[in-house]
Amino acid sequence: MVQQITRGIKISVDTTFEGTFFKNYKIHFAFGYRITIENQSKDSVQLTSRYWEIKDALSNHEIVKGEGVIGKKPVLKPGESHTYNSGCLLSSPFGAMKGHYNMINFTSTKKFMVAIPSFKLSAPFALN
Repeated sequence: MVQQITRGIKISVDTTFEGTFFKNYKIHFAFGYRITIENQSKDSVQLTSRYWEIKDALSNHEIVKGEGVIGKKPVLKPGESHTYNSGCLLSSPFGAMKGHYNMINFTSTKKFMVAIPSFKLSAPFALN
């Protein structure tokens, strides 16, 4: 598990290797990740959007941006958390992801970014 705290918002990430499959005559490596966003601050906050950088061992690089997470824009009061599962496809058995969430603090009405720590994606069969 990888964890990081930014402005009182703790991000925890767990990853899993889901398997391989062929699509359009090319092998793909599927990875899942589970993210928990925990509000350890004294203010209520809302996640409004996300930004991801996804890289694999073949130097493929993908940027993913969007509203909320899995169709939701969770509001977190102090002490509350939100967990969701998602995934990505890589062209190699190794890669990494990192990014940030854009959030708003309801007390100050200020927008701020919360770092999503870099985490590795690796297929267990490819490890020595």
